Amino acid sequence: MLYYYTKLTKNILTAFFLIFLVLPACAKKEKDYCRIIEIHDGDTVSIITGSFFGIVTKVERVRLTGIDAPELGQEPWGIKAKNHLRKLIKDTSWYVKIELDVQQRDRHGRLLAYLWDKNGRMLNYMMVRDGYAIVYTVPPNVKYVELLTEAQKLARQEKRGIWAKNGLIETPSQWRKKHPQNRVR
Repeated sequence: MLYYYTKLTKNILTAFFLIFLVLPACAKKEKDYCRIIEIHDGDTVSIITGSFFGIVTKVERVRLTGIDAPELGQEPWGIKAKNHLRKLIKDTSWYVKIELDVQQRDRHGRLLAYLWDKNGRMLNYMMVRDGYAIVYTVPPNVKYVELLTEAQKLARQEKRGIWAKNGLIETPSQWRKKHPQNRVR
């Protein structure tokens, strides 16, 4: 019987050690990365910004800075843009590093951020470079405007995505002006 209690006590201490000493150390490695939990469209996602012992305490909507993807109502490009962003995020195991610019929130309260994967690729750039978003800068957030402009130039030259034959007819901002009731936030 004493053996049983000794073994039980040892298991409890081991579990305590793992939970309170090892897991926080693992969390520190991922400290700079946030988990994406939802993709709303081609330029907006939701991330976990706070948790306590694995319980989500805070979620934020993030608008990708410097780009504008087709709206979901801009068929078929809105869905294609969302699916492409999903693929890029899936390739990062749903974890990204966020980088803020000068203005940190838009008028809807969303964080404005550049998203980076663990390989150092900026997802905002990849969306433009692959032809699923256009450059859309709003000063003072212009940190990567030259990089994004070059990506768009290359995507247009190579006729990728929205720049291909039968591509996007009107920009997302033009579409939003014509369809203000269909805006997704």
